[in-house]
Amino acid sequence: MNTEDKPFDPNEGYEHYRFVAAPGQEPLRVDKFLNNFIVNSSRNKISLAAKHGHVIVNGEAVSPNYKVKPGDEVQIVFEYPPYEHLLIPEDIPIDIVFEDDQVIVVNKAPNMVVHPGHGNYTGTLINAVLFHYENLPTAPKRYPGLIHRIDKETSGLIVLAKTDEAMASLGRQFYYKKTARIYYALVWGNVEQDEGTIVGNVGRHPVNRMEMTVFPEGSEIGKEAVTHYRVVERFQYVTLVMCKLETGRTHQIRVHMKHIGHTLFNDSRYGGNKILKGTTFSKYQQFVQNCFQLIPRQALHAKTLGFEHPITRELLHFDSELPADFQAVLEKWRNYSKYSNLQETDSE
Repeated sequence: MNTEDKPFDPNEGYEHYRFVAAPGQEPLRVDKFLNNFIVNSSRNKISLAAKHGHVIVNGEAVSPNYKVKPGDEVQIVFEYPPYEHLLIPEDIPIDIVFEDDQVIVVNKAPNMVVHPGHGNYTGTLINAVLFHYENLPTAPKRYPGLIHRIDKETSGLIVLAKTDEAMASLGRQFYYKKTARIYYALVWGNVEQDEGTIVGNVGRHPVNRMEMTVFPEGSEIGKEAVTHYRVVERFQYVTLVMCKLETGRTHQIRVHMKHIGHTLFNDSRYGGNKILKGTTFSKYQQFVQNCFQLIPRQALHAKTLGFEHPITRELLHFDSELPADFQAVLEKWRNYSKYSNLQETDSE
């Protein structure tokens, strides 16, 4: 953050961040409020930026001790553009599943960020795509070709647009829930129901702003979210489930599954990187730690993607294999489950 001691006119600057305080926001100092949102920053840096006129609330510069209220629009503005706007094509290998003159479908590797952002200015999927394709369309406040996103640690299918027509068509399909998206997730616990539907608004956690959480159906906080799930395979202490998205909210599957008591396996943000189910035996504890090492991320994969071609109107459907780390941890749990069942049979 720029901390030079000189006059600054926010009207001549570039917006780096913008947040709107939730309806239920308790009065909170603006430096604390922003520190809850911005990764890899510090309250001291934010306070210093505010002192130099870079923190704007409802169009006016404020001091660090300004108390944020519900509905406040909070911005951080500097005299230079955000680094993520300096898009640099990079020769990074990507798995292109399908492409024509309108769309590109990519099977994103785990731990690849989709687009540049704070702390991740290079090495993203967008940087890689720009190396392979020029003149991708850009809608307002969007990155070239980008229609939707999946989390950094989540692997799987994502579609990008190559033309303005494709961007408009795909944007409408996602907005009006016309796409087909199925994810596979390994979750803690034995999911009792073979299938079900989770309904609950998803929004920012009121205390930990880096997390999302579920609010009651009908709540004015958060956005409507619906996830349909079906059990694929059970492994005694964990379950492989298929999740079909009806909506596409940030962290939707992660928070919805946690909401019903089945946090994603090794999801560090939501507590899945701890042993949530199983025995107290040291051998089991070591077994789980070995599993964590096999898949050092949340066990979530965007397996299938379907949409209508923007020009031909043909229904396109794509399927992807589970990545190697996901398959490895499934096989390890599969063998463990068989071994445990054999032990129980022998002891009867």
